[in-house]
Amino acid sequence: MVAILDRKLLRDVRRLWAQLLAVALVLACGVAVLIMAVGVYRSLIETRDTFYDRYRFADVFATVTRAPDRLAEEIRAIDGVLRADFRVVKPAILDITGMQAPAAATVVSTPDSGEPLLNRVYIRAGRLPDPNRVGEVAVSENFAKAHGFSPGDRFEALMDGKKRRLTITAIVLSPEYVYAIGPGDMVPDNARYGILYMPETVFDGIFDMDGAFNEVALQLGRNANEDAVIERLDHLLSPYGGIGAYGRDRQISNAFVDSELTQLKAMAGVLPPIFLGVAAFLVNMVLSRMIALEREQIGLLKALGFSSPAIAAHYIKLTLVIVIIGTAIGFALGSWWGVAMTRLYVRFYTFPFLVFDWSPDVYLLAGGVAAAAALVGAARVIYRAASLPAAVAMRPPEPVRYRQLSLGFRLPRLLSELTIMALRNITRFPVRAAMTVVGIAMPVALLTVGMSTSNSMDAMIRAIFFDTQRQDATVSFTDALAPEALISLGRLPGVMRAEGFRSEPVILRNGYLEKHLSINSAAGSDDLSRVVDPDAVQLSIPPDGLMISERVAETLGLSTGDMAEVELVTRNHRLVDVPVTSVVQSFLGLAVFMDDAALDHLVGDGRRISGANIAVDETRLAAFYGAVKETPKIAGVALNRLSLENFRKTMRENIDIMSTIYIALAAVITFGVVYNSARILLSERGRELASLRVLGFSRAEVSQVLLVEIAVLITLAQPIGWYLGYFFAKLVISGFSSDLFTIPFVVDLDSYARASLVVVIAGLLSALVVRRRIDRFDLVEVLKTRE
Repeated sequence: MVAILDRKLLRDVRRLWAQLLAVALVLACGVAVLIMAVGVYRSLIETRDTFYDRYRFADVFATVTRAPDRLAEEIRAIDGVLRADFRVVKPAILDITGMQAPAAATVVSTPDSGEPLLNRVYIRAGRLPDPNRVGEVAVSENFAKAHGFSPGDRFEALMDGKKRRLTITAIVLSPEYVYAIGPGDMVPDNARYGILYMPETVFDGIFDMDGAFNEVALQLGRNANEDAVIERLDHLLSPYGGIGAYGRDRQISNAFVDSELTQLKAMAGVLPPIFLGVAAFLVNMVLSRMIALEREQIGLLKALGFSSPAIAAHYIKLTLVIVIIGTAIGFALGSWWGVAMTRLYVRFYTFPFLVFDWSPDVYLLAGGVAAAAALVGAARVIYRAASLPAAVAMRPPEPVRYRQLSLGFRLPRLLSELTIMALRNITRFPVRAAMTVVGIAMPVALLTVGMSTSNSMDAMIRAIFFDTQRQDATVSFTDALAPEALISLGRLPGVMRAEGFRSEPVILRNGYLEKHLSINSAAGSDDLSRVVDPDAVQLSIPPDGLMISERVAETLGLSTGDMAEVELVTRNHRLVDVPVTSVVQSFLGLAVFMDDAALDHLVGDGRRISGANIAVDETRLAAFYGAVKETPKIAGVALNRLSLENFRKTMRENIDIMSTIYIALAAVITFGVVYNSARILLSERGRELASLRVLGFSRAEVSQVLLVEIAVLITLAQPIGWYLGYFFAKLVISGFSSDLFTIPFVVDLDSYARASLVVVIAGLLSALVVRRRIDRFDLVEVLKTRE
C-alpha cells in the first residue's frame, strides 16, 4: 500500500514540477543567504580570534607624547596586567618609484632581538630587520602587494625631517592592522598607506627616542577589570602627555572588523526569515489547492483502507521533496556565494589565511530551518486532509457562495464583464489574495533597500567631498606649529590656498556618558573645510561654545544649551565646562567644532595649528607631490581627490555586487509567488476560461481574466513594498552607521520606481508563462465533468 502512495507521489512531482521548483527556488534563496552569512561570519570570527590569540593582540592601548622607560615597571605592576609592551610609533612620508603621489606610513619599533610581547607579526616572506644594518624594514603585506614589493626591494621615506633609503627584509601581517586605513581615507588604499617595522635601536636613533616610548599595549588577565586598568594607566601617563587609554572596541582596525561581523549577523537574522516565510506561504498555497483537487482521491484511498497517518505522510513527503530540492540548490548557491564573499573580504582584511567555513552544522542548521518553515506552512493543510472522513471527502465540495460585488457604484458601466470576473475572485478569497500581495511586496522592499543604499552612499560622498571637505589635500604636522607655518605651505608649488586647523584630543562628558574625540577648530572665513546645514549652506561659527554633530548629541544625550564637561587629556587632564551652542550635521566620525580663537583660549597655549587644508592647482599636482616628499615637519598628507576615487571605486564594486544579488533574489521571490498564484488560479478557473473560449471569446480576452487579477495583486503590493522597504532601509542604514562615520538615510522616488519596475517585469513574465497554457487548452479535456 505504501508503494501505491509513493507512485502517486512520483506522478504528482512530474505533474507539478514547475510549481514545486518555483517554491524550492524561494526556499533555496533563504538557505543560501543563511549559509553564506553564518559561514562567512564564522570564518571571519574564528580566523580573527585565532590570529588575535596566536599573535597576542593587546587588550588595552595608550598613546603618550614621550614617557621614560623607567615608567614601564609601574605599568607592569597595575593589578590585572598580564603582559605589557612598550614601543615607539611615528608617521612617515614615502617616495615610491613609479608612484607620483606621496604615500603615508606608520613606522613601528620592534625589539632588537626576539619578538614583541604583544601585537606580534606573522612573517609571510623574508626575515625580520637586523638592528646592526641601518635602513632595514619589514612592510605590511597589502602594501607590498600593491607595489609588487618582495624582500630586497628598496624605497625612500621622509622620517623626522630626513629622507632615508630603506630596504625591505620581510613581508608581514599584524593583528593590529588587519584593516589598515590611511589618514583621510574612508576605505583602505593599499598603494598609499602601509605599516613599516624597524628595530628599536635604529628607530630610536632616527627619532631621538632613546630611553623613551610613546605607545603602550597591555594584555589583561582573565578576571581583570578593564576600566580600572585604563583609569590607573591614564593616571600614570598623564604627566607625559597621555591622551587616554582605550580598549579593543576603540582600536580602529578591530572596530571595522566588529562592524562587519555585526552586519553579517544582522543579514543572517533578517533576510532568511523573509524567504522562508514566503516559501511557507507558497507551500501552503500549493498543497491547499492540490488537496482540494484530490479531495475525492483522498476519500477513495481512505475507503480502500489507507489510514490518516499514511495520507498525512504522503503529503509530508511531497513537502520534503520541495525541501530537498530547495536545500540542494541552496547548499550549492550558499557555498559559492560564501566563497566569493570570503575572497572579497581578503581584499580588505589582512589575515594569514581566510577560508569559508564548511562546517556541517551550518548546513544542518540551514536544512533544518528550511524543513521547519516548509512543514509549518503545510501543517494545517495536511492535518485537514488527514482528518477528512472518507464519506465527506467523496462528496463534491460545497459550491462557492456568490454575492454581488458592490463598491458604491455600478461597476458594469466602468469595467468589462471579464474584469469584474477577475475582481470578484479576489474578493472571494481575501486571505489568499492578501498573502499573495504581501509575498509580492517583499521583493519590492528588498530592492528598495538596495536602491536606497546606493542613494545614501552618493549623498554621503556629496556631503563630505563637495559640501564640507572641499580641499585637495590635508597636511598634518609632526607637532602643533605656529600659524606662520601656513606661509611656508603657501610657498609649495601649486598651492593656491591654505587654511590652518587645530585638532585637540579631549574626553567629552555629559553626566556618566563620555566619548573620546577631538575638538576641531573652525572659522567663518574657511572655504575649504566648512560646517554646513542640511541644505549645504555654510553656518556661521559662534564665538564660543561647542558645535556638536548629531551623532555626538545622540550618543551623549546633549542638546543646544546644555553644558558639557571637556577633559583636556594633553593638558594635565584639566576639566572645563563648555556650553553646546548648536547641533550640526556631520558624517565623519564624532565631529565637534569650536571657533579657532575660542579653542586656543580653551587650551591655553596660544595660537597653534595641527595641520592645514590645501587647494592645489591641478596642472601642478606633480610638483606639489614632489615638494611634499621633501618637506620636513609633515607627518602625513591625505589626498582627498585620490581618496574620493578609491572610495567611489570600492563602493561602486560593492554596490554593483549587492544590487545584482538583490535583483536576483527579488526576481526569484516574484516568480515563485506570481507563478504559483497564476497556476492555482488557472486550475481553479480552467472550466470557466474554457467555457469562455467555447462561447466565442478570443485567447487574449480569456487571458484577461487571469492577467487582470495578477496585475491587480501586483499593483496592490507596490505601496506595501515601498513602506516595508522604507522601514528595512532605515534599519540597514542605521546598522551601517557607527562612531567612525554616519551614512545619511536617503530614499527617493527613483528608488521606489526602479524597485517596482523590476518586480512588475518579473511578475508579468511569470504570468505570461502561465498564459501560454491557456493558449494550449484542450477544451474537450478541460470541460469534462468530473465523476
